Amino acid sequence: GSDGQCTKIPYSEKVPDIAKVKSYISDEANGYIYFWYHAEDSAPTWTVPRIEEIQSGDWVYRGRTEHYINCHIEEVPENGADLQHLECVHAPLITSGIDLRNMWSALWSFGSHSWTANWETNPPPNEHIGTLRLTHSMNLFGKAFRPVDMDVTAQQIGPGIVYLTFHSPIGSGTFVQHLVPTEPLVQKLVHNLYFQKNLPAFIGKFFLLGEAIQLERDIMIWNNKRYEKKPLFVKSKEDSQVAKHRRWFSQFYSENSPRLKFQRDTLEW
Repeated sequence: GSDGQCTKIPYSEKVPDIAKVKSYISDEANGYIYFWYHAEDSAPTWTVPRIEEIQSGDWVYRGRTEHYINCHIEEVPENGADLQHLECVHAPLITSGIDLRNMWSALWSFGSHSWTANWETNPPPNEHIGTLRLTHSMNLFGKAFRPVDMDVTAQQIGPGIVYLTFHSPIGSGTFVQHLVPTEPLVQKLVHNLYFQKNLPAFIGKFFLLGEAIQLERDIMIWNNKRYEKKPLFVKSKEDSQVAKHRRWFSQFYSENSPRLKFQRDTLEW
């Protein structure tokens, strides 16, 4: 039944009251089924936005990437407010690979990616959404390579959903990102690409490949990074954005949010 109660047992005239499972409020959007989970069992305070181009069929599914990451769940969305890392991690050409130790090779120094970015919170009633606006350009042999110029808007919806929408001279689309904790400090990160139906599929695959390479550079950091609840911030625009994101993300924690404490902070072992 809709409340999780067993409604019928074929070989029994009576259904025990205890024959029930926990039920969740669900919502279907953009081809996915979501359910509302809250540590306090509170009622939903927002719903999943619909993407008009997916609903209308103008943008169609063109593939996905799936990764398991060893990190705190907050590390992944916080990446959107970490503006400084764009130059440090995502400037080398995607042909230079995913290994941060080798990607600055002189072999690929003839080109680079450039980014401008700004992250901000949304006003009520959409305070559960944070928005990152990006511009991307590529330089090859000292000249701008315009076909891959991009305007990107990434909407972080709650702690686990992102719509990363991009527009470029060779096509437009969106990555629907889902971040799901699978066990303590292990996250499942899935990106589903939707791209223009009227363009060849291989163009969408090119964007999917580029996204995967850039993402795996981040993953190398997340897999080797320790979450600090109260990190050291310096007085700068870059760190102020991360601090702002921390304050915004705190709305998704509550009194009964699961906590994991297994490490020792001293050498008294």
